[in-house]
Amino acid sequence: MDIRVDVRKCRIPEEALKEGRARADGVLERLWSGEEEFTGWVRLPMEFDRDELERILRTAERIREQCRLLVVIGIGGSYLGTRAVLHALAGRSVPGCPEIRYAGHHLSGTAHAELLEEMEEKDTCLCVISKSGTTTESSIAFGILKDAMIRKYGPEAASARIYAVTDREKGILRQEVREEGYAAFDVPENIGGRYSVLTAVGLLPLAAAGVDIRELLRGAEAMAGDPLWDDEAVDYGVARYQLMNAGKAVEVFEYYEPQLRYLAEWLKQLFGESEGKEGKGLFPASLQLTSDLHSMGQFLQEGSPIVFETVLNVLRPDADLEIPPSAGALLAGKTMNQVNRIAVEAVIAAHEAAGVPVIRIDIPQLTAYYLGQLIYFFETTCAITAGLMGVNAFDQPGVEAYKAEMRRLLSEE
Repeated sequence: MDIRVDVRKCRIPEEALKEGRARADGVLERLWSGEEEFTGWVRLPMEFDRDELERILRTAERIREQCRLLVVIGIGGSYLGTRAVLHALAGRSVPGCPEIRYAGHHLSGTAHAELLEEMEEKDTCLCVISKSGTTTESSIAFGILKDAMIRKYGPEAASARIYAVTDREKGILRQEVREEGYAAFDVPENIGGRYSVLTAVGLLPLAAAGVDIRELLRGAEAMAGDPLWDDEAVDYGVARYQLMNAGKAVEVFEYYEPQLRYLAEWLKQLFGESEGKEGKGLFPASLQLTSDLHSMGQFLQEGSPIVFETVLNVLRPDADLEIPPSAGALLAGKTMNQVNRIAVEAVIAAHEAAGVPVIRIDIPQLTAYYLGQLIYFFETTCAITAGLMGVNAFDQPGVEAYKAEMRRLLSEE
């Protein structure tokens, strides 16, 4: 485990942490038992089907040969994990790999019209990801983009450029796969969408974009098997639970490298959808610092005491620049990363002095290996906190309410 967690600035008594660790051990045992539904992700890094992995890699190579543009169609867990990893690795473009665009995660006609224009100019493939095939946003986008592909390439050639990740047996999309002959991969039955980035859901588009998915899985495997889970790794989940009990309602994920923007978005779904049940849960928010200090710093320092902060701190960023003399004597000769590190320390010190609990998570570097560790770490600690709260981390019954209301209103139009 190369990820490091520091909860010393949370103002949580050591006895409370010890009590929480003991209870967290029981949650981990249940996760690893395999007896709970939708916990297939727990052993996945160690037990990933190597034949399936090779098939994903071969298919990714075929996609790279076919297109300059790959559109990933999906919403929530069907695309956020992919976008999080790719954006975090944005500093390393891979020659010969398609550009990645995203569709089906909103209902903007303007944005999809712009995407259609780009598809006209570039050879394109689609990767549609939906377990059921009935999600409104994704269904609309797939229908529109698929029709454009048929107009451009013809039905047969378009089908050869469409890749699907869906339920193994049932659903509208699986039926279409059978009828049209799309290359397809399965969404595992025992893994929910927000825990699926290390399945074909994330691995196929990531591999097509040139990400070393073997390293991603290797990092997750290293995290899963690390003995530090018995101590340091559970502290994050325990601290979150104890802070909620102490009256905190909002967890703010703060990052100082813009590459972590979509990791924070993935975290918001992971924690919000897993914990927000039965009147419980922490509201997940995110801020990009130091930018957002000039808009939200005042609230963090002196606003309503409902917040605690989780700092995602990258120890070795991809690049650095020396600051010239024209920036002033205080800054001249230092590097941007040096000043950024000072900002991290200064903000933590100032907010701790103001009574704001701060958790710090140190990430060695933004590589596929460490991102694999980070993904598995957050998946597990989310399940730990939810277990301590007494809620099911793997369902989302409340999501169905707005969908039912949408179907009712659409039927009346």
